[in-house]
Amino acid sequence: MADITQLKNEWAQTTLQRILARFPERRQSFATTSGIPVERVYIPDDVRADYIRDLAFPGQYPFTRGVQPTMYRGRLWTMRQYAGYATAEESNQRYKYLLEQGQTGLSVAFDLPTQIGYDPDHELAEGEVGKVGVTVSSLEDMETLFDGIPLDKVSTSMTINAPAAILLAMYIAVAKKQGVDVSKLRGTIQNDILKEYVARGTYIFPPRPSMRLITDTFRYCNDNLPLWNTISISGYHIREAGSTAVQEVAFTLANAIAYVQAATDVGLDVDSLAPRLSFFFGAHSNLFEEVAKFRAARRMWARIMRDRFGAQDPRSWMMRFHTQTAGCTLTAQQPDNNVVRVTLQALAAVLGGTQSLHTNSRDEALSLPTEDSVRIALRTQQIIAHESGVADTIDPLAGSYFVEYLSDEIEMRTQEYIEKIDAMGGALAAIEAGYMQREIQESAYRWQRAVDHKEQIVVGLNEFTISETTSLRLLKVDPAVRERQMARLSALKQQRDNRRVRDLLTDLEQTALRQGHDTAKGTSPDPDRREKNLFPVILECVESYATLGEICGVLRRVFGEHKPSVAL
Repeated sequence: MADITQLKNEWAQTTLQRILARFPERRQSFATTSGIPVERVYIPDDVRADYIRDLAFPGQYPFTRGVQPTMYRGRLWTMRQYAGYATAEESNQRYKYLLEQGQTGLSVAFDLPTQIGYDPDHELAEGEVGKVGVTVSSLEDMETLFDGIPLDKVSTSMTINAPAAILLAMYIAVAKKQGVDVSKLRGTIQNDILKEYVARGTYIFPPRPSMRLITDTFRYCNDNLPLWNTISISGYHIREAGSTAVQEVAFTLANAIAYVQAATDVGLDVDSLAPRLSFFFGAHSNLFEEVAKFRAARRMWARIMRDRFGAQDPRSWMMRFHTQTAGCTLTAQQPDNNVVRVTLQALAAVLGGTQSLHTNSRDEALSLPTEDSVRIALRTQQIIAHESGVADTIDPLAGSYFVEYLSDEIEMRTQEYIEKIDAMGGALAAIEAGYMQREIQESAYRWQRAVDHKEQIVVGLNEFTISETTSLRLLKVDPAVRERQMARLSALKQQRDNRRVRDLLTDLEQTALRQGHDTAKGTSPDPDRREKNLFPVILECVESYATLGEICGVLRRVFGEHKPSVAL
């Protein structure tokens, strides 16, 4: 009788070869600079069948080692540099520059007034127009932003939350004007309002009507934009606010559970929704912890979707995520050191199996990045992809005693948080009680105390310091941007069909009144009214050149504005 270990090994190798044969790769051979061949994936020689099923094969449940069987040997991650500043014209030129330099996807940064639903002529927009992103208040601005960029040829990510439905509607309207079939649009809207209440602060409406806007967007995209990721559930901003790696995963997954539950509660099929969910994480400098974080998060999400929500489609179990290097780790002191930090963080993201990556620029602790700094950040990704060899085999740190231990520990500690949040009634209840906010604040305090006492060394900040004045050329936004945008907005309002705009805004208000009243109470809408989705009405408003501020103004009157009960 054959040895059982030998039989298991033969089974494992046969299974591995069958999987490898099904998926093509980017090029014919992978080898080190010494000519040593590099296999697609490595597993222990004395391997158990259950180990193969649960860990060794990427592209198989629970996806610890990656969501695709070939990972970067089949296709490199999307290099998506987050960009936007001043006017749509200037940002359009930056996007074209980045695409010329080899960027493979666009990522739009909006200014603060746009993020909180104000046009440039609002008094609260003064001093902020175009400063931390591009100003977009109408379809006209969105048309300019993507002028000369065919939307059926690029994937676009938009970091927008409270008014996400409005900005997505503008993007769809631009695609229609370009003659693009909207069913072919690829990209992501962040659309993650819960983390705004937890960590970031660019909310507009209270949580419950905000959740209704999100599920209405889910419903519209489910029927019309099959390739679009309808939400990017963000741990990045939770981490930027001061959380630990464990808290980042735990609170992100808790929020994701809330979104899936809200979507299924309004009748969406989990297997229609789940393959279009994406995630967004930060990558920090503790390389091994970050790699383990990504691996643990991936397998936890697979189990949540399969076991908690009963998803049947394997695509529903896959956690696909974008990563950005950690802005909060960058220092204004000795800014060239930030190139090294970003390199380490980008390496962690790639070793952890990210699908998309943004690398921060060296000058971002001082200003928006210049073209020179953005190019260095993009080249960092390209060097990792093409020169380091880390993309030649899948999950190369798997099997490391340390990495496997860290992956298990992060999963265990994350699960404890999720169970505690479940006991509170879920993420929304935990946020309303201020639980997540307090946990992040305490973590941020502990970190700052450690830095202040030199228990945590930050090179160039609290140790290894020098007397310096920066020699970097910094990007400065013209303060006249607001005046130019106000003039443009005034001209738009004179040229459009204002009667139609008023009629459509009235229709929006009536639709929001019906649904907003029910949603604000936390109850299900009347079944006779549930089919009246807000998103198509918003799209009509946008196409008539109603502005962002006008649309948000209507929704503010109906839904009210969120007033936090605890300090963020």
